Amino acid sequence: MMASQTDLKGKVAFITGGTKGIGFGIAEKLAGEGMRVAITGRHTDEVFEATGKLNQLGAMDALGEVCDVRNWTAMQICIQNILDKWGQLDVVIANAGVGKFASIETMSHETWNEVIDVNLTGVFNTIKASLDALKSSKGYFITMASLAGTNFFVNGAAYNASKFGLVGFTQAVMLDLRKFGIKVSTIMPGSVATYFNDHVPNDADSWKIQPEDIGDLVVDLLKMHPRTLPSKIEVRPSMPQ
Repeated sequence: MMASQTDLKGKVAFITGGTKGIGFGIAEKLAGEGMRVAITGRHTDEVFEATGKLNQLGAMDALGEVCDVRNWTAMQICIQNILDKWGQLDVVIANAGVGKFASIETMSHETWNEVIDVNLTGVFNTIKASLDALKSSKGYFITMASLAGTNFFVNGAAYNASKFGLVGFTQAVMLDLRKFGIKVSTIMPGSVATYFNDHVPNDADSWKIQPEDIGDLVVDLLKMHPRTLPSKIEVRPSMPQ
């Protein structure tokens, strides 16, 4: 299985929402391991800038795709472009997500649909589009959930629903796919210093999990012996503030 290879050099990873935050932190660490990395983003300038940075880190000609995970056809094209370029796909990380928060009294249908479509249907599109390639490589599929997938909060109806759903979806997919030699995990971070929900990371975020910490965790998962599968990982700041 791919995950038994302690040397990840030359393996191919695909990360949705990889231009900044957690997605870029993961891509950065995988590039540092010598992996070939493809990322998606919804803005051309951000995709171009992120792939440039990854190439400087040794990503071996990083591939950037302007893509919306809600678009099934676009996701199929992304995967085909990766296969056309490198001929294989070993790791898929469904990271793209949005956060919209409102009371059920004021939440619009548009807000509900966007959160569910990106955070849940987008992950469905990601694994469906990449499934045949992962079967061929006996690869690894990782979803980026949240502690909000087990802990509900005020104004979190849409976000909680999407992340509770994502945790359940990923665990069911894990049971579906392990017979093909595909490993599946979901990572559930607490507070992370990212651009999520229009936040700009700053010095006051030093107590939070950093994107590169999640990247280190992903590398550890990929290098773990294939007999062991951490299927659901909760991670939180050591000293919350």
